[in-house]
Amino acid sequence: MAGDHVPPEAVAKAAEKGLDLREKFKRGGTQIGVARARDLKNRVNLSADTIKRMSSYFSRHKVDKRAKNFGDDSDPSAGYIAWLLWGGDAGRDWAEKQKGKMGKE
Repeated sequence: MAGDHVPPEAVAKAAEKGLDLREKFKRGGTQIGVARARDLKNRVNLSADTIKRMSSYFSRHKVDKRAKNFGDDSDPSAGYIAWLLWGGDAGRDWAEKQKGKMGKE
C-alpha cells in the first residue's frame, strides 16, 4: 500500500475549482499551491512527503476559514481559493487519512 496516494475525485474537483477561481479573480495561492492543484486535478500519485506537506498546509491555514468571503464563489477570499488549490475540505480529510495509514506502515 505504500506510495499509493492517488487523490480521489472529490479532491481533484476541488483543486480544479481552485484553479478556475484563481484564473477568474487573479488572486489566491502561491506557485506551489498551483503546482499542487495541478497534481491533484490530474490525480497524480503523490509522495509521502507531499501528503505530509498537505497535512501541514491545512493545519496552518484552518484560520483562513474564518475570513470574510470564505466559501463565496462569486467573490472568494484569497484564502478560500488557496484552500481549494490544496484540495479543499476533501483534500484535508484525505491527506489526514493517508498520513494515518503511513504511520501504521
